[in-house]
Amino acid sequence: MLPTTRTRLAILTLTGPAYLWLALTIFLPLAAMLALSFLDKSPLVPKPASFTLDNYGAYFAKSFYWPLTRWSIELGLWVTFFCLAIGYPAAYALAKKVKGRWREAIFLLIVLPFWSNALVRIFSWTMVLRPNGIIDLGVQSIFPGAPTVDLLFTYPAVVIGLVHSYLPYMILTCYIALQAIDDSLIEAGRSLGATKFTTFRRVVLPLSLPGIVSGAALIFVPVIGSFMEPRILGGTKGATLGMNIEEQFTVTANWPLGSALSFVLLAIVLIIFGILYPFLRRSGGNA
Repeated sequence: MLPTTRTRLAILTLTGPAYLWLALTIFLPLAAMLALSFLDKSPLVPKPASFTLDNYGAYFAKSFYWPLTRWSIELGLWVTFFCLAIGYPAAYALAKKVKGRWREAIFLLIVLPFWSNALVRIFSWTMVLRPNGIIDLGVQSIFPGAPTVDLLFTYPAVVIGLVHSYLPYMILTCYIALQAIDDSLIEAGRSLGATKFTTFRRVVLPLSLPGIVSGAALIFVPVIGSFMEPRILGGTKGATLGMNIEEQFTVTANWPLGSALSFVLLAIVLIIFGILYPFLRRSGGNA
């Protein structure tokens, strides 16, 4: 057996089960939902279903889906922006400034939210953001007689909850990219007379762009389809397309419409990334 054939067989043996598992757990449910989106009746209805495009037509025919889509995209952009604004400096400090056991302790704090249930984290924020909550009591203790701080059931409350949930993804992906940058490149830029800002702009930022893009994708895609945080922290002011999709499956039992809306949302995400791809590829090439 040739070495190349032996190598390919070894790679296939090692990666084959993982790819097979991913194919079964990702593409099989997606294929089932895609087929379901073209039916005129839910499988729960004991009647034969027929093929229809009305579920997709409903998205364009009913105007209230458009503001829900816009709000979902805006929510994804805001959460991604704040995660980047907070997470990138934290990742840079971990990769280039903090050393030894302090880095391990900070990493423990970063991954700590993953050790708790998502619902517990979200309901914990209701105790913080409500009137007479932690923030309100803190403000009243510092400024007696100040207006009541009531952020619960507002748009900022949804953003705060989502940023708390997804910030670790941005920190970890940016940290991996920044850690891979050789410190000698930064020192070379400084020795050639570049300022700290110029070195960051011309060396560090371009080389860390893959981490930023990965973190943004890991955050933006699930956020625009989120429904727990908007429902619990936003109430009626946190309506998103993800909440409507969840209601189609759990409240109205209209699974075909929920499946169609899910694929519409997936198509919107693919279109957005398709538009951004040339810019990201050009930026990556320049790096």
